[in-house]
Amino acid sequence: MDTHLSLADATPLDELARRFSRFAEIDGRDDPLYMALARSIAERPELLALMAHAPETQRLPVLLLAALHERILSGADHGLAAYYPSVGGRRAPDEALPLALLRFVAAERDALVATLRSRRTQTNEIGRCAVLWPALQALCGRLRAAGGPVPQDLALFDFGCSAGLNLGVDAYGYRDEARSWGAAGSQAPQIATTWRGPLPDALLGSPRFRIAARMGCDLAPIDPASPREALWLQACLWPGDAQRRERLRAALTQAAQRRDRRVVSDDGLTLLAAWLDELAAAAATRTAVPVLFNAWVLAYFDTAALARHRARVEQLVLERGLAWISAEAGARSPLDAPPPCPDGESPGSATLWTLQWRDAQGRRCSEALAWSHPHGRWIQWLADEDPGAPASMG
Repeated sequence: MDTHLSLADATPLDELARRFSRFAEIDGRDDPLYMALARSIAERPELLALMAHAPETQRLPVLLLAALHERILSGADHGLAAYYPSVGGRRAPDEALPLALLRFVAAERDALVATLRSRRTQTNEIGRCAVLWPALQALCGRLRAAGGPVPQDLALFDFGCSAGLNLGVDAYGYRDEARSWGAAGSQAPQIATTWRGPLPDALLGSPRFRIAARMGCDLAPIDPASPREALWLQACLWPGDAQRRERLRAALTQAAQRRDRRVVSDDGLTLLAAWLDELAAAAATRTAVPVLFNAWVLAYFDTAALARHRARVEQLVLERGLAWISAEAGARSPLDAPPPCPDGESPGSATLWTLQWRDAQGRRCSEALAWSHPHGRWIQWLADEDPGAPASMG
């Protein structure tokens, strides 16, 4: 193996070891296999050195774990597949796992390196739609207070769309312990969540919105009809979560049938501005409120790029009536003073949902909507269900 790849010019091995150790202790705690694999990788420089082949912004535990999973799903074994529930493995992590991992990497090294060089983590987690639905409902409530119609036509733009699965937010069904909402029927992928604190009951009723147009952009958009691309999305899921695998398959089928526009772009906001012109010129979408949505994308921006991105979006909010729903770690929130992370949750993985929009007086309004699990498993709603107290003005 390439133990000589020290990453001294970019990401030192001790920093990578810290990332994998932190993943094992905090971020990967929902999956025992990934916790064990991350712990083993953190202790072995020859495994950490593989990350030199990934782009600097992608030198994250989830990328190497997805690359390993992709080889398992492709049929590679060498003894490691016995630990992966996603291919029928039932063996719990044990003292033999580190050696099985080393043997697997040695045998599959070329394929792993190729994946690390060419792929990005693209979970396209539709569980987040359990929060996106009430976020869109809340937006419509604020627009209704300014004289907007019910239902309100929306045009949804997914920034960092992967396969564009979250563009189907209105096609999924949602449920908690006591109720269900969203799309009904056996063909609708079902997403379960739990609420922490007060329920936003008014946001879980009849839809206040219709999606009149959908578009996504990504550095490398995925074709949901491609078996090879679908395999990568499955590899980005954690192997022990059968529920996520099933709803991913259902969502991919729906997305392939919808054939939403997904465009390659390294300047998504310029693409968004051009799309706004298209919407304004078409009779069917002229009155639709454009909505920019991003989830776990801004983490890949450096400080200067994030500031430029935020300034450009806020200009579009003021000048073009764009609404902005952002779902990111608190430190990447568009808010100047984000609310504290919920007790017991990791600030690096709990997701803060924020909303910006232009009110009837032409002012830019912003508020925190909710905290959630990064995959939408729990939601702590923060905002009023409908407009009441005034939001902060930009």
